[in-house]
Amino acid sequence: QVQLIESGGGLVQTGDSLRVSCAASGRAFSSYAMGWFRQAPGKEREFVARISRSGTSTYYADSVKGRFTISRDNGKNTVYLQMNGLKPEDTAIYYCAASSYRTSSGRYSDDYWGQGTQVTVAS
Repeated sequence: QVQLIESGGGLVQTGDSLRVSCAASGRAFSSYAMGWFRQAPGKEREFVARISRSGTSTYYADSVKGRFTISRDNGKNTVYLQMNGLKPEDTAIYYCAASSYRTSSGRYSDDYWGQGTQVTVAS
């Protein structure tokens, strides 16, 4: 079992930067691959970024590639999402998720989720 708490959201202007964090407690943080997802009003939740257990591999949605950076500090049990060049379409609740395994097809388990942090980008 792992508990996830996101923080760092807020209201920013177009072009600004923001870093959101996800602090984990419970079982060994480094045993989980971590991901960031977001859900905008009236839309389905979508994948944003993923980072491997060691932090050596990262993956991004095309919509954020080159603007967002996912990182982790296993010593602090925390995963980060640095968001630069924010756009109004980035407005959403941002969630982190912890995955204990991947299926044979490569799908991440996303076993645990945080409560989310709101990011609003004003135009």
